[in-house]
Amino acid sequence: MAVCVFCRIVEGSAEASTVYSDKIVLAFMDIHPVNQGHVLVIPKRHASNLAELDEETGGHLFKVAMRVVGSIKRSGLKCEGVNFHLADGEVAGQDVAHVHLHVIPRFKRDGVKFGCRSGFKPSRKELDDVALRLRSNMSTATSSFEVRP
Repeated sequence: MAVCVFCRIVEGSAEASTVYSDKIVLAFMDIHPVNQGHVLVIPKRHASNLAELDEETGGHLFKVAMRVVGSIKRSGLKCEGVNFHLADGEVAGQDVAHVHLHVIPRFKRDGVKFGCRSGFKPSRKELDDVALRLRSNMSTATSSFEVRP
């Protein structure tokens, strides 16, 4: 089995242009950037998908991504807005089986299109039913947030 390329970056056996590193996460430049300044933030401990990632690490991943956004905006790079993108699973477009959050600087007329409108328009009853189903399956054992009906 091939070793995960992001794990190789973490261990130092593969190259990366590091933006930030601490004991939990690593942020580095995407080698196939959408726009200049496109950064990936990854957990240093391998997690193939979000279900394998603990909430503390996930929260820290997002916190560091927010700091990266501030850095991008202060850097002078062209940036009028930012997209965060995280694909969980191959069918969702995850190309490396290691959780990674894209931080993508955006600007008017950059030619990038993101969208996920399906045309599916559920009724309020269907939305309420699914919300109830999801609420009843929320794990509260490791959660520090409040689930409201």
